[in-house]
Amino acid sequence: MQQVIRKTIEEAKALISKKQVQANVCVNLEMVKDALDQLRGAVMIVYPMGLPPHDPVRMELEDKEDLSGTHAGLEVIEESEAQLWWAGKELKETKLLSDYVGRNEKTTIIVKIQKKGQGAPGREPLISHEEQKQMMLYYYKKQEELKKLEEDDDDSFLNAEWADSHALKRQFHGVKDIKWGPR
Repeated sequence: MQQVIRKTIEEAKALISKKQVQANVCVNLEMVKDALDQLRGAVMIVYPMGLPPHDPVRMELEDKEDLSGTHAGLEVIEESEAQLWWAGKELKETKLLSDYVGRNEKTTIIVKIQKKGQGAPGREPLISHEEQKQMMLYYYKKQEELKKLEEDDDDSFLNAEWADSHALKRQFHGVKDIKWGPR
């Protein structure tokens, strides 16, 4: 019975997942209702006698669930109290979406919902938390590498033959290998 419910849950989640949007499939109300019908059917198969009237699953499937006093109740925004925001602008119901974004059909718009009177929602960070960690690790390694290079400030290479700034002049004058001492 668990397998039936788990399989149905996975199928319902796949119907309304973000992957549908990435695959350019428009998720509409009919698809959501279809997913709920699949879940109702699975619950009826697993519990043929039905669930008790106080069961949260039954209340949710019958759209009678009371979320007042719970954390999930705080996340529910009534349609009359909702505002849509995009790019720091409030989207008015009287205007068309094309008034805000133009007529390009390939534009992807991510809209945030806020309660009326709360103002614009906060902006999302430009980089994810994981990317920030990777960048900090990279710059930390670079900083450690620079510290090591500063500590290893060895000037002994300046006495090497290849570092002699007058070598080219001596070679042109033909006095390259002259030694002034006893042999």
